[in-house]
Amino acid sequence: MKTEQVHRRFGSQFVAEQRHRYGKRPPENRMLSYDLAVLDEYEPWRIWLDEQLDLLPEAAAAAFAANLWRDQNFWPDIIELAAGAALRRRGFSVEFERRWGTLTPDWTVVGAEGAPVALVEVLTHSPQQGTFAKMKAWHALVERLKQIPVPVVLTVAGDRTRPLEAPDARTAKKIAQDLRRALLSPLHQPVFWSQGYTFLLQRDPNTGQAMRPAGMRTILIPPSNMAGVVSARPVAAGIVKKVSKYRALAQEAGLPLIVAAGAHKFTGLQVQQLDDLLAGTSTLSVQLSFGDTFVHHPVEVNPFNPPRWTMPPELAGVLWVNNDFPFTTIWRPNPNAVTPVPAALASQEADPAI
Repeated sequence: MKTEQVHRRFGSQFVAEQRHRYGKRPPENRMLSYDLAVLDEYEPWRIWLDEQLDLLPEAAAAAFAANLWRDQNFWPDIIELAAGAALRRRGFSVEFERRWGTLTPDWTVVGAEGAPVALVEVLTHSPQQGTFAKMKAWHALVERLKQIPVPVVLTVAGDRTRPLEAPDARTAKKIAQDLRRALLSPLHQPVFWSQGYTFLLQRDPNTGQAMRPAGMRTILIPPSNMAGVVSARPVAAGIVKKVSKYRALAQEAGLPLIVAAGAHKFTGLQVQQLDDLLAGTSTLSVQLSFGDTFVHHPVEVNPFNPPRWTMPPELAGVLWVNNDFPFTTIWRPNPNAVTPVPAALASQEADPAI
């Protein structure tokens, strides 16, 4: 009798192994996708992942399964698998990394007659290098401060012209010791200094009294390391690089070239920013959280001459992959494409939330 564990890579046995391996670690020492790997509410995600991997060659599926949950791989792999799923939903077969000479496009779309009808490369917009490490370093300090039995809320003061560096483990330990002494002191201070950092006691704007979080512990709201201008310009530049790499192959094969693009959750990038860039709409999107002091280096904005991107003619269009489960897609065609896609590939998907 076959069991669920035989059929599913990310079934109950996987969840139990992840809990056993990582559950006792401090949150900052876990993978960022830990909750997605173990919580019941994300069971549909794991079922979907199993289904996608079952459609791949065994070697490719094994490679995905082995690397998927790493911080740097999770969202790029999700976007790549979601692009393949979207192509199948449009009624086509797909081949993963089919070799074309020296090149291996992520997906080769195959029509009903068994012949290739399009080439698809996948691009994922990710946070800057080092972001995950900084987030974990701040989170380590957050966890240390939770051990102080004083229910207050703190933020970190920082220079508004540059990012605030995250403390290393040794510094975080010293900060926690300093703040424990200060917070347990009978002196009621609004500002605390430790190891070169300035911590601010947060007050209720209505009463002027110190904010009291639930539970007897100190809460630190650190910089998010996600603050900044949200723009599709880096994605457009990445798409152009993809086109440069695959344009000769697409021309030689006589096939339309598609780039399936998506974004890591932390970037805040959505299809709206891509649409604004394509239309030359004068908008400026910024994401930040309560703990952020530095938002972005100065940005020159000319509302009368906003940036505008024109797709290169060798690009048939962009298939935008939403980063919300179940990862639907939005098709943005290139009106000046040299080789347009088959009509079925250009269909729009219904939003399941509507």
